[in-house]
Amino acid sequence: MSTSKSLFWEAFQSRDDLQKFGNDSLLLFALQLRFGVEDIDLVANNSLTEGTDDKKADLVYIDYEAGCAVIAQSYISQDISKTEAPANKASDLNTAASWLLSRPIGELPERLQTHAEELRQLITDGVVKSLHFWYVHNLPESNNVKNELITVENTAGSLIEAYFPGIEGIEIQALEVGITALEELYKSISTPILVSEEFTILISGGFEISGADWKAYVTSIPARWLYEQFHSYKTDLFSADVREYLGSRKSDANINNAIKETAHDDPTHFWVYNNGITALVYEFDELKKGDETYIHFKGFSIVNGAQTTGAIGSLNIPPDENAKVQVRFIMCSNINRLHNIVLYNNSQNKVSGPDFRSNDSVQTTLVEEFRVIPYVEYVPRRGGYEDVIRRQPNVLPSITAGQALAAFHADPGIAYHQKTRMWEEETLYHKYFNEQTTAKHILFAYSLLKTVERKKHELRNKSKSGSLTESENEQLDFFRKRGSTFLMASAVARCLEVFIGKPIPNPFSLDFRENISPEAACEIWTPIVEVGSSFAAPLVEGLSDGFKTHETVDDAIKTFRSFVEATKQGNAEVYSKFAEQVA
Repeated sequence: MSTSKSLFWEAFQSRDDLQKFGNDSLLLFALQLRFGVEDIDLVANNSLTEGTDDKKADLVYIDYEAGCAVIAQSYISQDISKTEAPANKASDLNTAASWLLSRPIGELPERLQTHAEELRQLITDGVVKSLHFWYVHNLPESNNVKNELITVENTAGSLIEAYFPGIEGIEIQALEVGITALEELYKSISTPILVSEEFTILISGGFEISGADWKAYVTSIPARWLYEQFHSYKTDLFSADVREYLGSRKSDANINNAIKETAHDDPTHFWVYNNGITALVYEFDELKKGDETYIHFKGFSIVNGAQTTGAIGSLNIPPDENAKVQVRFIMCSNINRLHNIVLYNNSQNKVSGPDFRSNDSVQTTLVEEFRVIPYVEYVPRRGGYEDVIRRQPNVLPSITAGQALAAFHADPGIAYHQKTRMWEEETLYHKYFNEQTTAKHILFAYSLLKTVERKKHELRNKSKSGSLTESENEQLDFFRKRGSTFLMASAVARCLEVFIGKPIPNPFSLDFRENISPEAACEIWTPIVEVGSSFAAPLVEGLSDGFKTHETVDDAIKTFRSFVEATKQGNAEVYSKFAEQVA
């Protein structure tokens, strides 16, 4: 596929918000599409390794809920007429695997140490169950790269076996995410059905069920028909969930052997042993021809049942004609409902906590309160596919609001790696979202976090020009550590009594006096964050164990606060101007 004709490439080029990340921008967009990331800036600030001495790992992303880690190398060719990407950058992932998984932490460049420490601990704890190596670029895929990535898989597998004894069942995959894979991923989100032909299958009967904007037909079809379609259409059959092939695909060797054995050796019982499949179609009809019943449908994309289809399709010979597969054919006229059908039918994509909370009294009140705040739209549920593809600059996702509140109210660990837990546990949810939580207070906390992110980005850009002072180098060393932005936001929030000059018995009462935009709020925070960033060094200790020990974080923030208090007189004017604008 030509890059210039790619819909994905066109969508990527329209994302002005990603361009500040330079060569990592394409990688971040791919990550956003694959994992449904709403606040990509927040992920970038915690996952990019940055700098020249990154040991060939441009990014280390960890999705705690999915139990998945991605180590990635990125490449953007300025000459899109090239037929393949350089294979040596794929082999570089061998270097990334070795440094991140096996080298002594003290030997790693400082910017990589917290990435490696956290990744290793999560593998040891059994949190990370799948480890993926991505080579992301904007050129066609090639066999040369594929061959190099096979070596990466073998290298990573050997390292896991050698350095993580007793850890079993970790899936390792090295994947070339070139322009074809990116295009498939994009189409899977914007156009879920790629196989558009018409089919007619003889069935033994079935029944229809319908809702306001959907209807479905439940029946059984021959496993042999699935076998034939798998060999005809390959991965296009799974276009409604091509993300399965960008991080969670099982190789043929790992496909459930029980499914294959049943299809081959015990076909008459296949229907009762197997869960079957769910597929999207454009339309369907039940047809009668004499005593025979047929299902006629147009379009076909499997939402759930990729393993079943893959197992059948990988048989050496077609399955017995008596092997039947239960199937639900679903057609839907509502595009957002269609994408929710894909999401909720896929066992790897859990329904997000914010979706369930979106209609509770706190969230509905917040939506109304945010209507009077300029240039911001509060979204109380997870965004749809359009929100992921086309970044809406004024949207404040509720899950990001929750992270900002947790950091502001002294829980940076919750903000960093348990962002959905607060939506699932009643006590924790009401700790942040309660009758005291207002839209203006959320804006207060959110704009602090965003200002800290901006400070990190400013230091990173200044570093590229080689103009950092010694103090700024120390600040950037801190900000390169995972979770640092949340800890800095939490530390600044704990110093608000010093900044304002009076006791604060209830932090939820804090907000800005006027209904201002997030941009204006960040401008107010900027001088305060500038002061706070100069005292970043003592906060490093708070990140030493990945937020596991509250006392470690608390001690680091107390030291930070003592520096802020000691310099209060020198910054009196800055604090006074800030206090004037805080209610």
